[in-house]
Amino acid sequence: MSLHERDSVVSLDELYGRHHGWLQGWLRRSVGCSQQAADLTQDTFLRLLVRGKPISDRAPRALLARIARGLVIDHWRRDALERAYLEALAQLPESSHPSPDVRDEALRCLERIAQLLDGLKPAVREAFLMYQLGGLTHAQIALELGVSSRTVERHVAAALLHCYRVCYEQ
Repeated sequence: MSLHERDSVVSLDELYGRHHGWLQGWLRRSVGCSQQAADLTQDTFLRLLVRGKPISDRAPRALLARIARGLVIDHWRRDALERAYLEALAQLPESSHPSPDVRDEALRCLERIAQLLDGLKPAVREAFLMYQLGGLTHAQIALELGVSSRTVERHVAAALLHCYRVCYEQ
């Protein structure tokens, strides 16, 4: 049974007209900022436009909320990354601060790394970051995490495979 046989299809214009105000209010309560809520509302409808699939009129608010929730999580992740990056920059002498363009590019890279590592178990992610960024050996990581060297090897391999799949098998 196709979508058309079970449910009626609603146009994006109609969905926008009926639910834009509700979604923006819902997002305002969620993020606490009316401007950010307005941006996330537009991004939610943009996601629906780009996906290009028919939109069922069954539970449209649930669909909008699911998409918006993912965008809010991305927003919070970006915000946390930016705060951490700016805190790290504050530790450096002002003369070595990067230009705004370099800073924006660094934040985009950090965001992409966070997306790549999303979905990994915390222990796997921690072992991978200690290995890749901390320059620690498997034995040093094993000692730090209280696991065997072989477990660290498996964690690092699993993280590399995960990143490969995210990048190349989408």
